[in-house]
Amino acid sequence: MKNLNWAYCSDKYQYTMGKSFLETGKKDKTAVFNMFYRVAPENNNWAVASGTEEVIQMIEGIGKENADFYEKFLPGDDYKEFREYLAGMKFTGNVYAVREGEIVFPNQPVITVEAPLIQAQVIETPILCIMNHQMAVATKASRVCRATDRPVSEFGSRRAHGPWAATYGAKAAIIAGCASSSNILAGILNGVPSTGTMAHSYVTSYGSSVEGEHRAFVDYINTHRGENLILLIDTYDTLKCGVLNAIRAFRECGIDDSYPYGYGIRLDSGDLTYLSIKVRDILDNHGMRGCKIFATNGLDEYLISDLERQGARIDSYGVGDAIATSKAAPCFGNVYKLVQLDGEPVLKRSEDTIKLINPGFQITYRIVVKEDGAERNKADVTCLRGDALSKKIEAGAEFTIRDERDAYKNKTFPAGSYTWRTLQLQVVKDGRRCAPAHTLMEKKAFYNDTLAHFSPSERRLINPHYYKVDISDALYDTKMSILSRLNKEIAEFKID
Repeated sequence: MKNLNWAYCSDKYQYTMGKSFLETGKKDKTAVFNMFYRVAPENNNWAVASGTEEVIQMIEGIGKENADFYEKFLPGDDYKEFREYLAGMKFTGNVYAVREGEIVFPNQPVITVEAPLIQAQVIETPILCIMNHQMAVATKASRVCRATDRPVSEFGSRRAHGPWAATYGAKAAIIAGCASSSNILAGILNGVPSTGTMAHSYVTSYGSSVEGEHRAFVDYINTHRGENLILLIDTYDTLKCGVLNAIRAFRECGIDDSYPYGYGIRLDSGDLTYLSIKVRDILDNHGMRGCKIFATNGLDEYLISDLERQGARIDSYGVGDAIATSKAAPCFGNVYKLVQLDGEPVLKRSEDTIKLINPGFQITYRIVVKEDGAERNKADVTCLRGDALSKKIEAGAEFTIRDERDAYKNKTFPAGSYTWRTLQLQVVKDGRRCAPAHTLMEKKAFYNDTLAHFSPSERRLINPHYYKVDISDALYDTKMSILSRLNKEIAEFKID
């Protein structure tokens, strides 16, 4: 099978709508769509962005198929004109997006698409497919890694929802804090090494015996000199033979604390706190204080927090399906909504208050102040592009923001007391990529730096302090004006 064009990993209704737009003369109206989420998973304070690089690549695939391709899902003479239009349609619009590794809050635009209506409409599903997956994994990885100061490795490929998910999920996990991944393709695509040593099958391939375990360890060490050496010690009995065979094998092969590439053992079952304490004592008593203890076994941020609280002697963790599938919250809630058409703000009204969207072409400013000698992110405010508040912020003037739902909650930033940056950056201009490419390690560094600018109370996993996120008066007034007019029309609406 030839390589799939992910631009067409779409829902058919994107294209049935497109046919109507074409035939009613609306195809070239300039649409603005926002992709955002409403609620962070697992009572998170925020989410971590990942996937915008793949969105740019996906957009580049629009219009690279011939008319025969479209006939496979838009058959018949009625669709002939539309198929021919699609075969010649390239993306010609603009895309604004947050950087990968950015920390984003509910209702803020993560991606904004400004393009002719058909073009902007047909990329909805592939954008959401990419971003919902990667942001779910990145946000979970962030939680897991914030549970400990020790390194966390991602190795959940075998539990991921397919090869694409495994590969790009590993990338998202590394951006959001993981030290490494076992996924080979993620390493190749991003120019980073993948990690891994042995499974239980390696040990049992030497026969189910204590001496077989010893031979397995010796052979592994001798065939992997010059690498980090981690021996899996719980195949038969961790304390009575596993750790002792590991010590025996290390000694026979001349591996000790002077070995420059690092060495250690892995625990994959049992009471990890108890076993890690006992194993640490045994290793230290045999002069192997530099031997690291690596722990796996269905871990997540809650179990890791408990292990740390109980005094486990673990040097690093491996986490699989909890990260790879964002196990506790596998479905991330990004949505893609039309917010403006030919310069006129629009919104979707809903009886569910949480589904009410912010209309218009928007931009978000992150306000930074100096506090106790450090720069701290203090508030995010989303404005209509070029509105009064937007101009004040960019001029460095005094401004006040108010809570949308509580007018008594407000915050004033005097002139000269803050700096600012915009979250959404232009990544596609007139259909062509205009954003610089960043390496995986650059994205990871950006995430780490962004995280460090939030307060410890905002970074905690349980009951985090909620960061101030507001909208400008102009955006609020625009929304309420549309709602007021719409509510009046609905109240007066009748049919005979």
